[in-house]
Amino acid sequence: MPEGHTIHRLARRHARLLAGQRVTADSPQGRFEDGARVLDGRVLGATDAWGKHLFHRYDDLWLHVHLGLYGKFRDGVLPAPPPRGALRLRLLGEGHWFELRGPTACEVLTDAERAAVLARLGPDPLRRRPDAEAFVARVLRSRAPIATLLMDQSVVAGVGNVYRAEVLFRQRLDPHRPGREHVAAQLRAVWDDLVLLLRAGVRAGRIVTTYAEDRERPSGRPRRVDAHYVYGRAALPCRLCGTPVQDALVAARRLFWCPVCQG
Repeated sequence: MPEGHTIHRLARRHARLLAGQRVTADSPQGRFEDGARVLDGRVLGATDAWGKHLFHRYDDLWLHVHLGLYGKFRDGVLPAPPPRGALRLRLLGEGHWFELRGPTACEVLTDAERAAVLARLGPDPLRRRPDAEAFVARVLRSRAPIATLLMDQSVVAGVGNVYRAEVLFRQRLDPHRPGREHVAAQLRAVWDDLVLLLRAGVRAGRIVTTYAEDRERPSGRPRRVDAHYVYGRAALPCRLCGTPVQDALVAARRLFWCPVCQG
């Protein structure tokens, strides 16, 4: 599932290529036909992202998209290719086309309905004025393991499976430890690290969490094999202590951690 940095990158790209333009909208698949009809002929005023949720503003309405596990946007320079397959939404601007396939959510919302979506979400580390203290307070009230809480979008918006494993390793925290057994300073450090990592993800378009000195090849652009400390490295030696990385299913996703560095 795309994590928060990907959605913020999409919001910026869509604004750059489509904002201020009158769009042609349709739903070749037919599942968003009514919504596309409402958007057709409107001007895209702005885009926004909160966690894993993408928004386009058209006058007094919002297009809301949550990609989920299988959703994907594509775009290109006009003319657009013929529609193929399960194409939920197609937008045509003055110079570019955009295609959306397989999202979990694709809907048109009023201001009040958008506010209701945002009210269900926790603070987003990528917002201009993120609320770290709301995250800290929510974690300190919970008996749930911190690895579970980091995947809860009502606790912190935009963190997915890669970022949770990596930030917990970088902060040397036991992923199974209940949230309320931490101290506020530890959680603020987690938050600050998430801000750092997510912003780097927006800039680079990929998730790289390792320091150069911990990579097999410390110079040059990080290779995929060097990008993470524990994520996807089950049974491989920890980059710092050499202990085999462990994995288990936590909050319906596979978690990776070092039992020594995070013990």
